[in-house]
Amino acid sequence: MGLYIVGQNIDSYNAHHRTMKGQLQQVMRGIYLDKDDSNSVLKKHAVRIAKYLYPNSYLSGPSAVLLGPTVDGRLFLASKRRARNRIRSLEIVQSIAPKNSSVMPVTVTDSMGQIVIDISSVRQRILEAFQPRSEIASAMTDEMREDLVARLIHEYGDGPQAVEAVWALARETDMYREAKQAEQALLREKPLQAAAAEQGIDLFVAWHKVPIGRLHHNGYEWRWTSEKVELPSPVRDTVPGKLPPFISALLPEGWLEQVLNERDERGLLLSGKRYMSNISIVNDLSKLGSIPEDVKAGKLIDFTKGGVFTGTYKGPKKDSIDEGFERGIANMYANSDTPRLSGVQIKAPMYLHSDGSLLSATGRPFTHIMKPSGAAGFEALPLVEWLTLTLASRVGFVVPDIALIQMPEKLPPALIVERFDIREDIDDKNFYCLEDFCSLSGVSSEAKYHSTIERVARDLSPVSSDPQDTATLLKRAFFAWLVADGDMHLKNLALLKTAEASHDSFTSVHFAPTYDAVCTRVFPTLVNDRMALKLNGKDDRLKMTDFMTAARTMTLQAGESESALRKLAEDLKSELDRVVIPQFDQPLSEEIVQAFNGVIDISRNRINNIL
Repeated sequence: MGLYIVGQNIDSYNAHHRTMKGQLQQVMRGIYLDKDDSNSVLKKHAVRIAKYLYPNSYLSGPSAVLLGPTVDGRLFLASKRRARNRIRSLEIVQSIAPKNSSVMPVTVTDSMGQIVIDISSVRQRILEAFQPRSEIASAMTDEMREDLVARLIHEYGDGPQAVEAVWALARETDMYREAKQAEQALLREKPLQAAAAEQGIDLFVAWHKVPIGRLHHNGYEWRWTSEKVELPSPVRDTVPGKLPPFISALLPEGWLEQVLNERDERGLLLSGKRYMSNISIVNDLSKLGSIPEDVKAGKLIDFTKGGVFTGTYKGPKKDSIDEGFERGIANMYANSDTPRLSGVQIKAPMYLHSDGSLLSATGRPFTHIMKPSGAAGFEALPLVEWLTLTLASRVGFVVPDIALIQMPEKLPPALIVERFDIREDIDDKNFYCLEDFCSLSGVSSEAKYHSTIERVARDLSPVSSDPQDTATLLKRAFFAWLVADGDMHLKNLALLKTAEASHDSFTSVHFAPTYDAVCTRVFPTLVNDRMALKLNGKDDRLKMTDFMTAARTMTLQAGESESALRKLAEDLKSELDRVVIPQFDQPLSEEIVQAFNGVIDISRNRINNIL
């Protein structure tokens, strides 16, 4: 059980042969793991992997202190270029080395033996610890800085002489601003403490109610500190001074952001406690005890017939004749115990009881999401999403359990979606995390349309533990084109990560089930809607040749890809003839029925054009 590196403990022929036989899994060119090995092996051999991939680099910042990756799996190198490389749970972060770098050799021991690698010298390390707005500096803890100060003072005799030695290196490396900060630390008598403005806030972040880190805002910028726990952290602090992308991706946006009426991220975080991906954020750890566990009680499939929910709806209703259903949902969020949701669409967090009662998730486990109909031409949105996801399921995609619910007070049907990122029952001890591609790519939610399918594949391939995921992504993009889904952006694509207790790496990382898929062109204001993410440089008028070009870019075999896509199109064509509109006690409006038929017509036309 372990790591195999071509040229070190295996040759290329045996590596390829054993991979074809299913004995090994390739994680990167020249790097292999045993078939059933976990990602923790990568972290344990992170330095060896870095030396193999980047022989002319050296360990810097916190990695020079730890002689390995940080708690959240980042290994910091300095080299001639700036780059990031994700290898599943390991992230190698390269910064540009200063001129006249000061390094020293060290010997690192792992299960494969000893390896000699260069690291930043102590003098250079303290300069790296004070680089302004630097990811390396933000990953250095106060304890690391205090230790560097103590070592330099011990080596040079006192603070002033240590300052003189640091300045001598700073002049050679052009790190003058860093030297000024290091000088203050070396001449300070009291231990280093993070400065906090009066308006600063401290928050604890927990995953499945296990504290994994702290968020601090000093009135000017954010700072993330990881806790040492025997779990992989879903949070990576990649942009110094800003909220970690994973946390930012959880925050409310659109309709809910307006309802909460908070001006910035601090207000949004202070307004609630519970978020998707089993994340809790509180200002007092004692509050974690009162937060319900998100564990399924009732299963939606047991209360669904013909696509319609057969349980009992006990959720939000109209507040009054004057205030509509939307206001009834909005009032749920006045309670900080109501889970917060991202996305611009109106949504309500719900709990399905084992007796079939569907209730608000306020103060209860959050197991389901309800999406009511919209206004101004979007009354058919729940039915259209149900149809799109139903078609996706029938042509082979993994889709969460869904059902349409007949709403009270003659409202149009709403859609109920069962969460797939939570525990199935109380005996399930796994830890689940859903990370969308905004977080994975390190971009804000506002940039969710600013990418391409090929770029998503590039981010997906190094971190996924499922070799079929890239092919699934291509088929997902093909399906989106066929059904005119113009909403498949970075926040509607995600990875589902699973970890076991007392493991420091995710045991499974794979493409998440298809969710939030909807034919957008059937709505009056979106009749000319295009693909959310470009493919082969295009977001409209796509042809099979575009998908084949993308397949080659994504390192997929073109012939197999074309066969798979043509089969998908043929299967979808057959299912369009079979799918029927669900039956309700009260008749659907003509506009909703027209939208349902419009999805089928658009899809048939696109299939005929592409085959």
